[in-house]
Amino acid sequence: MTTTTTTAEDRAVQYWDTEPHHHEDGASTNIGFWIYLMSDCLMFAVLFAVFGVLGQSYAAGPGPQALFELHLVAINTAFLLLSSLTFGFAMLSMVVGRQDRTLMWLAVTLVLGLSFLAVEIYEFQHLIHLGAGPQRSAFLSSFFALVGTHGLHVAFGCLWLTTLMIQIRQHGLTGANIRRMTCLSMFWHFLDVIWIGVFTFVYLLGMI
Repeated sequence: MTTTTTTAEDRAVQYWDTEPHHHEDGASTNIGFWIYLMSDCLMFAVLFAVFGVLGQSYAAGPGPQALFELHLVAINTAFLLLSSLTFGFAMLSMVVGRQDRTLMWLAVTLVLGLSFLAVEIYEFQHLIHLGAGPQRSAFLSSFFALVGTHGLHVAFGCLWLTTLMIQIRQHGLTGANIRRMTCLSMFWHFLDVIWIGVFTFVYLLGMI
C-alpha cells in the first residue's frame, strides 16, 4: 500500500485547473482599445514633435499668417466640440435604454463630424490652389501630415459611427453594441482632445 502526499503547490495547481475562471464580459475589448489609444497618442506625439521642429521652416514661402483663416478654423473647432457634446447625450440616452433618442444624437454627431471634414477638405483644397501644398516647404509638409492624420481619424470615426447606427437599428442596445459605443465614445473624445492641441499649437500660436 502506497501513500501520496499532496503539497500546497500541487493543491493550488489542481484548483486552477478545475475551478472556472470568470472574466468580466468585454474586459479584453476595453483593455485592447485602451492599448490602441495609447499607440495613437504616441503617433500624434511624434507628429506634434515634427511640427515643432519644422513649423518655422518656410523655405521662403508663405507662413501661417498668410495662409490660415482663423475664423474658418474656429467654426470647424465648434463643429468638433459640439459633436463631442452630442455624443455625450447619446451615451446618456443609451444608459436609460432610449434607443430612438440614442440614434438621433448619434445622427447629429455624424452630421457635425461630416461638417468638420467638409471644412477641412475645403481648407486643404484652398491651400493647394494657392500653391501651398505639402511639397512647398517643410512647414507645410508637417502641417498636412498632422492635420491630415487627424482628419483621417475623424473620417474613420464617421464610418464607424454609421456602422454602429445600423447595428443598433437592427439589433438594439445589446451588450455588444453598448461595448462598441463605449469604445467609439472614447475614440471620439480622444480626437476632440487632439484637435484642441492642433488648434492651439498649430493655428493660434502660428498666428502670433
